[in-house]
Amino acid sequence: MSVWRRKGEWLEWTAEQDVHSIEDIRHALAVTVGDRFLQKLFRSSNIQWKGRRVMLRLFPEETLQYVPEWTEVEVLYEDDFSLVANKPAGMKVHPTRDGETGTLLHALGSYLESTGQRCRPRHIHRLDEDTTGPVLLAKNEWAQSRLDEAMRDKRVERIYVALVQGHPPESRGRIDAPIGRDRHHATRRRVSRTGDPAVTHYEVLERLDSASLVRLRLETGRTHQIRVHMSHLGHPLLGDSLYGGRTAGMGMARQALHGEQLVFSEPFTGERMEVRATWPDDFAVLYEQLKK
Repeated sequence: MSVWRRKGEWLEWTAEQDVHSIEDIRHALAVTVGDRFLQKLFRSSNIQWKGRRVMLRLFPEETLQYVPEWTEVEVLYEDDFSLVANKPAGMKVHPTRDGETGTLLHALGSYLESTGQRCRPRHIHRLDEDTTGPVLLAKNEWAQSRLDEAMRDKRVERIYVALVQGHPPESRGRIDAPIGRDRHHATRRRVSRTGDPAVTHYEVLERLDSASLVRLRLETGRTHQIRVHMSHLGHPLLGDSLYGGRTAGMGMARQALHGEQLVFSEPFTGERMEVRATWPDDFAVLYEQLKK
């Protein structure tokens, strides 16, 4: 049985029998590591082998892309390859203009630096600035390539909860409506025949007095997808003024949307990971308020 272990910048693999060439390594590791990445490691002299032992340099020291800034961010899951952070409201995942600070990547840079990790966080997906919940990040180039591929193949599952206006007539459904830019507004999106394909699945968990608690699962990941689709359905998110949601008396200065669960396969072992983020205080308070 093959054995793996990390040694500093290197991942050591003990094969079942002696390795004699890069072709032996490609044959054994093409599925686990990926043939293209193995070739890249070989060209840059980042593969070494002797006898049954093979060393892959998957963890080179890296400089941070952004100046680290200390902001307390909850890390929900972490291993040598990936990290899941619980993004708070009012924080962007990454800068969108030169010189912008205060993003999740700035905060995680500080976290990694404080824990002695010389690696660069790479976000695999995003959340809107005022949406809370788990964000998946890779900790090295190889993990990024594997997790990006998983996102493209729809093998990363993102599950949200929202408080929406009114009561959807169906207890569950599938919204298949393309999303494009709204030419009348700089940041707003809209359902458009010429837009990008977008599919959202929803389930009504609880019907409250004037609102509903809804669980949503993304099949695609368009900008503002849940917000656009629920507004298109006639049930915009509470607090979401951009898409027609009620804001008066909400006591919540943002859209009532929270990423509740993230499901993905650990990039190296393939183990299925399910990461949950508890409701933030403002979401929980609004829910209790609506139940009265």
